[in-house]
Amino acid sequence: MSSSLCFAVVIQQLPNKLRDAICIFYLVLRGLDTVEDDMAIPEAVKVPELLRFHEHSYEDNWSMECGTGAYIELMQNYYVVARAFQRLEPAYQEVITDICRRMGKGMAEFITKEVETVEEYDLYCHYVAGLVGIGLSKLFAASGLESEQFNDLDELSNGMGLFLQKTNIIRDYLEDIEEEPAPRMFWPREIWGKHAETLADLKETENATAAVACLNDMVADALRHVDASLDYMKLVQDKAVFRFCAIPQIMAIGTLAACFDNHSVFTGVVKMRRGETAKIMSLVSDYADLLVLFRRFAAAMVAKAATSPDEGARRVGALAERIVLGCTAGLAELLDAENARKAQLAKTPLSVPARACLLLVAVLYFYYSLRPREFRAALGITLPANAVRLDDYNHIVASMLLGYSLYAVFTGQRP
Repeated sequence: MSSSLCFAVVIQQLPNKLRDAICIFYLVLRGLDTVEDDMAIPEAVKVPELLRFHEHSYEDNWSMECGTGAYIELMQNYYVVARAFQRLEPAYQEVITDICRRMGKGMAEFITKEVETVEEYDLYCHYVAGLVGIGLSKLFAASGLESEQFNDLDELSNGMGLFLQKTNIIRDYLEDIEEEPAPRMFWPREIWGKHAETLADLKETENATAAVACLNDMVADALRHVDASLDYMKLVQDKAVFRFCAIPQIMAIGTLAACFDNHSVFTGVVKMRRGETAKIMSLVSDYADLLVLFRRFAAAMVAKAATSPDEGARRVGALAERIVLGCTAGLAELLDAENARKAQLAKTPLSVPARACLLLVAVLYFYYSLRPREFRAALGITLPANAVRLDDYNHIVASMLLGYSLYAVFTGQRP
């Protein structure tokens, strides 16, 4: 299942105004990304276009011939996106324009240079994905679904974006290296240079051992951002926003687990099974679910690392073990908090309306248990002759409930 399809599924659960804003946000940045990705556009045209792309959201008739597949249609009809953007609330427009401007500037910077160091790798991923996370956080705050605190979560938002982007960069090695007319690769030389003369060498069969070693180093680098992802998700309060953010993060660690120590990354497409993806999308609803799934995929990496001869795999195993322990501690913390909540609730007296309702239900049930045959006759219900035993049981239960309700009315104590 593609990331775009997952996006399409989870975004439908958001409230209308936020959903519309995020859809427009996605289309604006998708348009910007289409310009960056099109290797047929001369650099002299592409760089200025990236720098001014944010301005096109305010132009009613702008379009451009570029891109491939469905993105050709997007760029030919970009004015439709612009007109929809102009109907958004000003707060949403401001966020989208700012992020598009900053992203375009960053993309233009990397058009003219290769990714050499891990620091540059982090910076590129910040421009193309970290800024998306920052923008989404600000949209959540602007919608009122999340608190104003989300306007100031740039570091955690960036970390979440880097985790997703680095997973995609790892998974898409073969597709990117074979791109025409020229490949655009973002694996940092600081990592791959330890394993090969050129990045393209890693797809050659005779370099399989070196390729897997390089892959594992890339996975270890991506796992640096798991803490940011978990810390961010712990702060999300709205259930729909939580699912919107959580599902891609779980898919990312699941994809990393599938790619880890797997030479198939260099020969084809590695992705999670459809059934597993569908299960995640249907079951994830809260932070505990997220911790359980992160722990499961991290544990799979620990198990795989234990049987791998690669030294880098052992580093991944150690990082994954740390994630397992962190998720386990997080789940224990949630359980303790829930137990404390229940204990506090047990000490809290029942409210007067609750006591009144409980007593009313108990009295009515007890009254019914005294004359069950009369009630059934009035309702036209006929039961077998041996139903008298059921009537006796009903009377016993009704008496117990009435006794408890009288106790609760006077003491306010819960069961």
